[in-house]
Amino acid sequence: MATVKKQNSNKAKQEKVQPRPASNGMEYKATIGLEVHAELKTTTKMFCNSRNDSEERRPNVNVCPICMGHPGTLPVINREAVRHVLRLGVAVGGQCADFTEFDRKNYFYPDIPKGYQISQYEHPLVKGGILAGVALTRIHLEEDTGRSTHKGTHSLIDFNRAGVPLMELVTEPVIHDASQAVAFAKELQLLLQYLSAGDANMEKGEMRVEANISVSPSDALGTKVEVKNLNSFKAVERAIEYEIERQIAILEKAEGTDKGSAEGTERSEGGEKVVQETRGWDENKGITFSQRLKEDSHDYRYFPDPDLPKLFVSQIPEFSPDILKKELPELPWQKRERLIKEFGFKEDVSNMYVSNTSLGKFFEDVVSYVKEEKAIIKLSSNYIVSDLAGMIKIEPVLALQRNISAESFAELMRMVEDGAVSSRGAKDTLKIMFQIGGNPRTIAESKNLLQKNDEATLLSAVEKVIASHVLVVSDYKKGKVEALQYLVGQAMKETRGAGNPEVLRQLFQKKLG
Repeated sequence: MATVKKQNSNKAKQEKVQPRPASNGMEYKATIGLEVHAELKTTTKMFCNSRNDSEERRPNVNVCPICMGHPGTLPVINREAVRHVLRLGVAVGGQCADFTEFDRKNYFYPDIPKGYQISQYEHPLVKGGILAGVALTRIHLEEDTGRSTHKGTHSLIDFNRAGVPLMELVTEPVIHDASQAVAFAKELQLLLQYLSAGDANMEKGEMRVEANISVSPSDALGTKVEVKNLNSFKAVERAIEYEIERQIAILEKAEGTDKGSAEGTERSEGGEKVVQETRGWDENKGITFSQRLKEDSHDYRYFPDPDLPKLFVSQIPEFSPDILKKELPELPWQKRERLIKEFGFKEDVSNMYVSNTSLGKFFEDVVSYVKEEKAIIKLSSNYIVSDLAGMIKIEPVLALQRNISAESFAELMRMVEDGAVSSRGAKDTLKIMFQIGGNPRTIAESKNLLQKNDEATLLSAVEKVIASHVLVVSDYKKGKVEALQYLVGQAMKETRGAGNPEVLRQLFQKKLG
């Protein structure tokens, strides 16, 4: 079987592709290539001055004669969109084009006002590269289509999206399971966000994934089926899994199939076969369904757009790959490796800080306040990962940004480290800070959450627990060490979490001998 390169951080390693067994005893290998479209963040559309505003809810507001395809209008290339794609190409180690041009992709659909889409065919802006261990074929620019809404027997078209800059990234057919496809799509989404090239919000349609899937009993590729309408990572995973099983079921029925024969991927009982087609994904039913036969590139009758100039990228100094590379921010896989190396984080903690950029930035801001205090840094991360992350799941991240500063959070962590507040008291204080803000020490004092260290104050709680837990006291005196922890816990309840557990432990040991 072939091997697949999987990227660990920014390095690749070899992994053997495991064939998938079927009920007839044969083993089938799935091969997947992805096509990902992502809207780019620019002020205006790809070829005109109409606003590129994904938040606009009024239909057909951001339109003009150019993006509506009126006769006699001339498009102008959006410089910032070109720069976004070139920066993406540099980030993934691709080859940025010296010469590039735009082509007309001819097909009729109601949401294509010109009767063709301006795209790139023979000369994309970027060739090659690798991301998340997946080899890339190309990255090019095109314009988005309008948005169709179907109501009963009628369809409505909103052209606000028509002409929005759209990046299309095509991978090599080197993905072999749904989980790898999802991991790649997530890493691409992160990269677009880190580069500020796009928000890539799949729920809003800002990033759309199409999967080309084939199944074969040999290393030869089977018949390719394209699955569209994958608007969430869960949909990508479920659709690929379903389509692999659907194709295997067809191949299992094939008559006269030799294990190494690519021809066997075409024949089956009753004339049924895996056909090259475009299929949609029905989220409610969890199945793919046939939409149309798959077009080949010649069906689109590509030709260079006569209204747009050829671009010689090397003649534009600001588009130099060397300059773009120097301007790149820290990339997701670089940040992952740095966090693990610098702070000793486990991979899941590092991944959380990389994927949740708000919490990642907050942690880095806290570190800038506590400097080299490793104990505080470790404590801070524990509270961010467990407590703050949980609060953000319930309330918007804006509450964190509005109410808790890195400085006040660092002060709370020092209070925990110094014993001024218990872990329980810190959690309660942090919750109040998250909800309404405030100084941690002031909150802890007003809510009686400061940890009590005075032995005289805590002694009454200890004596009360001893009196009410005679059997546990007896177990401790017989040598059951865990009984002491239980007694300390009961005393903590008596003090409403304010008692210093170490002081309470010492008092029990003194009282019980």
